[in-house]
Amino acid sequence: MDGGKNQWPDAPRVGLVTVAREWGRIGCIGFGGPPSHIALLRRLCVEERGWIAAREFEDGIAATNLLPGPASTQLAIFTAWRLRGTLGALVGGLCFIAPGLVLILALAALFLAGSPPLWVRGAAAGAGAAVAAVALQAAFALVPASRQRAGTARPARVRWLAYTAVGALAAALTGPWLVLVLIAAGLVETAIRARPTAEAGGAPARSRPLSLALAVPAAAGGLPAVAWVALKVGALSYGGGFVIIPLMQADAVDHYHWMTDGQFLNAVALGQITPGPVVQTVAVVGYAAAGIPGGLLAAAVAFAPSFLFVILGGPRFDAIRADPRVQGFFTGAGPAVIGAIAGSALPLALALQHAWQYAVLALAAAWLLAARKGVVSALLGAGALGVVAALAGWPT
Repeated sequence: MDGGKNQWPDAPRVGLVTVAREWGRIGCIGFGGPPSHIALLRRLCVEERGWIAAREFEDGIAATNLLPGPASTQLAIFTAWRLRGTLGALVGGLCFIAPGLVLILALAALFLAGSPPLWVRGAAAGAGAAVAAVALQAAFALVPASRQRAGTARPARVRWLAYTAVGALAAALTGPWLVLVLIAAGLVETAIRARPTAEAGGAPARSRPLSLALAVPAAAGGLPAVAWVALKVGALSYGGGFVIIPLMQADAVDHYHWMTDGQFLNAVALGQITPGPVVQTVAVVGYAAAGIPGGLLAAAVAFAPSFLFVILGGPRFDAIRADPRVQGFFTGAGPAVIGAIAGSALPLALALQHAWQYAVLALAAAWLLAARKGVVSALLGAGALGVVAALAGWPT
């Protein structure tokens, strides 16, 4: 596809400088995760500039949510592609990602230093204590749309509950094999939905096999291992966001030993309080493994699939959305993802080391789930409580 060609012939031709400025601005102020990113992109592209029709923007949200990886990042890439084709996607996506990436690497250098100041250790321990509550809040927020997608039929609702339970157990128990469970749930639902067509006397429904080429790097660590972990995060994480947490935790903490449990909790917290997608947590993992080169490599590998999905698949988004096999796959994988996000809260909570952290976790859960307040305020408040605890002489 030509760098200036768009999916829609009547699309306004927006300059690359404008794309860089506006998408970079959203990358700087996009605190609060995907809801904030979507609201800012809608305000810019639909309400203020009128570059994209409201219905087309909603279709873009639906299409990018069908893809693995960070959905709000893919929406930022998609809207830039909508306006200036491949070049627009590259410029807009990079400018959206870069501010948060620079900030999270700077914070990683501070929080993962060999001897960070006392207040830094306290802030990290406090914010990390709240991460399990954030995972639960993220899972609960996805439930209504997923249940609606499953439909009202009793068998479909029972399968939805089963997929959710399996995803939760897999996140808590299986670690790096979680992605296989998510794919299996999607394939089971696809097969169940295809069965009536075959039984009705028509030709058996054939679905293309979904292959998973898993080539584990020969090296036990180093940059090849960093690239492998990042690839799983960027290309195989359905649902984006928190579903990547158990995948990364199993590799970064248990397998490669790049980080301790406490440092991993800090990494997740940093991914929440910085602008940009939660997936940038993988940059902290890369930094822990191999410094700045590791952080940059992890980010590049994790985000590359999002660019490829949009640039290569943009003209086919409508056809992908209409494919019943794709719809069936995500109807099964979706609740498994929700279960996995909720299930990730268990190992995250078990990683806490001090009694006062569990008190912070309880307060964060009340703030997020009962009071329904924002994630950023919860993590900043938890970090402040951690500073108080550290200054009071409590262990961090």
